[in-house]
Amino acid sequence: MARALAIDLGSRRIGVAVSDALGMAAHPLKTIDRHGGQRDLDAIGRFVKEYEVQCIVLGLPLNPDPTGGAEEEGRSAKGARAFAVRLEAAFGLPVELMDESFSTVEAEAVLLEADLSRARRKVVIDKVAAAVILQRWLDKQR
Repeated sequence: MARALAIDLGSRRIGVAVSDALGMAAHPLKTIDRHGGQRDLDAIGRFVKEYEVQCIVLGLPLNPDPTGGAEEEGRSAKGARAFAVRLEAAFGLPVELMDESFSTVEAEAVLLEADLSRARRKVVIDKVAAAVILQRWLDKQR
């Protein structure tokens, strides 16, 4: 299986994770400060090239429906969809959207269990959330 790159797109930071060569496990890579536009794409492009990525998985932030119905797409989800189009155009790779619901909460729990300080958690939370998103996607592929 080819490597996949996952992106947890935030308003201030982008978390990045990559799969292993076998497509079994996700590994956190880096947290990138957002600058917008081409600078964000250039930063992501370095990982696409270095890891010879064949697919990009982008977290899709869905708003849970409090009534138990289908989840809704808000402004952040629309922004993620627009970013997916830009990623496809920039790299010529398929971009798959993956529900990122509670990925940051799950990442925070992992980091708390690892006994990381609050300051250290803040530095790594986004890339760990990207790894959570990617692992969900990898598990779904099997």
